[in-house]
Amino acid sequence: MQAQSGAVPPPAAGISLGEAIRRAQAVETTYGAAVADAGVAQAQRGIARSALLPGIVYHNQYLYTQGQTATLGQPGSNGQSTSPVRFIANNAVHEYISQGIVTETISGASLTDYRRVDAEAAAARARLEVSRRGLVATVVGNYYSVLAADTKVAVANRALAEATRFGTITRQREAGGEVAHADTVRADLQQQQRQRDVNDAVLAADKARVDLGVLLFPDPTTPYALAAALDQMPPLPTKTEIDSAAKSNNPDVRAAFETLRSADLEVTAARFAYVPDLSLNYAYGIDAPQFAVNGPDGTRNLGYSAWATLDIPVWDWFATHNRVKQSTIRRTQANAELTITQRRLIASLDELYKEASVAKAQMTLFDQSVQTATQSLYLTNLRYAAGEGNVLEVVDAQNSLVSAEASRADGAVRYFIALANLQTLTGNMP
Repeated sequence: MQAQSGAVPPPAAGISLGEAIRRAQAVETTYGAAVADAGVAQAQRGIARSALLPGIVYHNQYLYTQGQTATLGQPGSNGQSTSPVRFIANNAVHEYISQGIVTETISGASLTDYRRVDAEAAAARARLEVSRRGLVATVVGNYYSVLAADTKVAVANRALAEATRFGTITRQREAGGEVAHADTVRADLQQQQRQRDVNDAVLAADKARVDLGVLLFPDPTTPYALAAALDQMPPLPTKTEIDSAAKSNNPDVRAAFETLRSADLEVTAARFAYVPDLSLNYAYGIDAPQFAVNGPDGTRNLGYSAWATLDIPVWDWFATHNRVKQSTIRRTQANAELTITQRRLIASLDELYKEASVAKAQMTLFDQSVQTATQSLYLTNLRYAAGEGNVLEVVDAQNSLVSAEASRADGAVRYFIALANLQTLTGNMP
């Protein structure tokens, strides 16, 4: 079943690495989940902040209470109630309440909870950055793998053309009696092998394109072209620059640090349950037997009231004690995770920088190998044409050049991937 494509077709000029990263961010679901988590955490921060501010509601209520009615005929009763209501909680038989109420709760736990949620939001943003950098590293690896696969297809085609040309020369020399038929057979075998190499290279390139297409398009089989080249290699920063950037801009350490800060504030918030909470309330409006600004006798019904409440914790069956213990355990775990994250950063920086340095140095050797193999093939062909060499020397020279060119393509991908992995720790991403 073919996936439905809803993306804009790729430009004719080819997709740059930056555009590939943007497309992957729009399509990749894991990164989208990290974006959603960061958005939810930010919204939760706003909710916690609003809990610190005074709340205002417009309260409307109508109450009916059974009244007290005196016995008919009793002097002074006139058949009406001698007491307003039977329930002391209400003030009249008909009571109308329409008030604006302002409430503010002064609680250390609420303030600490806001700071805790703020730390969790910061940790979510850091995890989002971790996800983004991981996605970038994946895109870089697949992007340059496609370029390497295309390069290997070109190498295989050139090798096939060279084998075909050499086969033609061998048959001509056999027809002239200059070489044995065994040379023609060996040249034909070499040509057949080169054709198989072309088929394998094309298949590998198609697979690499589909792997990258999964990250770029809803339909992975969408045709596209890339705008970069393997010879456009960025420089490798110095070790000092890498260490400095990693210390100040590593999202893994930042996420672990914010998680520890959140756990520490969780302990503080749990301990605030031992402290009294103070609530302040102010109400202004109507609380009268009539829903009107003024009563029948001209009394003004509009008024206000204020009250304060102090709740002192006394006994909760050790619930607060257990919450403090629980949050303390989480804080200890968060501290351990921060420590191991810092250790892994130091080790990863050293390993990845050495990997990138070696890959960079290897590229110089690969270039030299390609140049040497090209010259060797050229000289071997001249010697064979002059009758001084044999067919095995030519075949060996052809194989050496194909191997050198393929190794150079693999080496370039190795360097780009190593550099991308190193950049995930330092923040110097595309």
